[in-house]
Amino acid sequence: MAQNRPDPDDAKRARQARLVAYVLAGTMGLWLLAQWLGGEMGWDARYVFLFDFAAIAAFVWAMVVTYQIWRGRRG
Repeated sequence: MAQNRPDPDDAKRARQARLVAYVLAGTMGLWLLAQWLGGEMGWDARYVFLFDFAAIAAFVWAMVVTYQIWRGRRG
């Protein structure tokens, strides 16, 4: 009797997709928290922009990995 085992590539893509989801959710939460804290504590704008750029970097990384997952599914 043959067992239905998931393809190792599918399992890898699923792990990557979960990681992307965690990074997106965590980035958004931390960015919102940093924006709120910056406003409450009166941080200088350059520190707030630092959080903005870190969030943008995380979003770009997530887009690149999502594109790789998409390309992997097509191939």
